This record gives sequence, C-alpha cells and structure tokens, in this order.
Amino acid sequence: MPLSLIIFIGLFGVLLVLFFKNPIINKLGENNKMVHKLQTANWYQNYWLAGIFLFGMNAVLFFATIGILYLLMFLIIPFIHMFIMLLAVFGSIYLWIIINKAWQGTKRNRLKMGAIGSSFYLILTVLFVFLFVTLKPSYPGEDTFMKAIGLLLAIIVTAVACITCFVFTGFSQRKV
Repeated sequence: MPLSLIIFIGLFGVLLVLFFKNPIINKLGENNKMVHKLQTANWYQNYWLAGIFLFGMNAVLFFATIGILYLLMFLIIPFIHMFIMLLAVFGSIYLWIIINKAWQGTKRNRLKMGAIGSSFYLILTVLFVFLFVTLKPSYPGEDTFMKAIGLLLAIIVTAVACITCFVFTGFSQRKV
C-alpha cells in the first residue's frame, strides 16, 4: 500500500472523528471510574494542573508508542506497527474524552487546559520542523531523502495530534 494512500486514509479518518466528536464523546458514560476519579480530585479543577496532567499523559502515550514501535523493529511481523499506531490513536482519543468529561470548569479555563495539554504535540511539531529545515548529510554524498520523509511524516502526525487533542479537550462541551 503506498505511503501517500496511508496518509490520506489517516487524515480522512481523523477528520471523520473530529466531525463526529460529540457522538463519540457521548458514547463514554458519565459513570466511568476514571472520569469520576478526576472529577473528585481537587487539583484537577485547576486548569494549570489539569493541563500539565494532560501534557504528561500525552508524553507518556507518545513515548510508550515510540518504545513499542522500536521494540517491534526486531520482530519480522508485517503490519503489526500499523496496528500499534492505530491503538495509540484510539488510546489518545479515549484519554482526551475522559479529560473532556471530567472537566467542570469554565469554557475559558477549558481552552487554557486544552492549550497547555496539547502543547506537547506543538513542541514536537516545532522540533521536527527545525530538524527538517536544518537537515544536512552526515557525510559527503549521503542521501537525506528518507530522513526528510520521516521528518515530514513526524510533522504531519504531531500537528494532527495537536489539533485533535485541542479540539477534543478545549472545545468540546460536556452534555449535562
């Protein structure tokens, strides 16, 4: 399957998820244990602490996925990395829905919390853009095309994750 088709399917899938975010959010019940634990935690109602929590959870999910993908390089099982990346996307969206459901503050503070939490992916996007712009060969005659493609994919993935995280956590209203 060509890489451009995989990217197109992925972006189309994310657009569908964003378009149908309210029905997806409403699928998660109010009596979820994690939602209840966050709602009753005093620290969670402070947008700075909730945003830092979201930032940290995004970092844990991202680096855990990278670690699993790195370990899977040593196995000769085709397409399992695609399955792992799909699970990471669903896990991240599930986390963002839980954080959305648990938040009880104002709209303005919800936006601040979402911006703080999704800034993890914004920082990664800026880092990958910097690496892409300053990409130089390690030795004379090295072809940097594959490095550039990898960095371009990393820029796309982290930018889409930043936008999706912010939309799910910053703009979504809980149905009361």
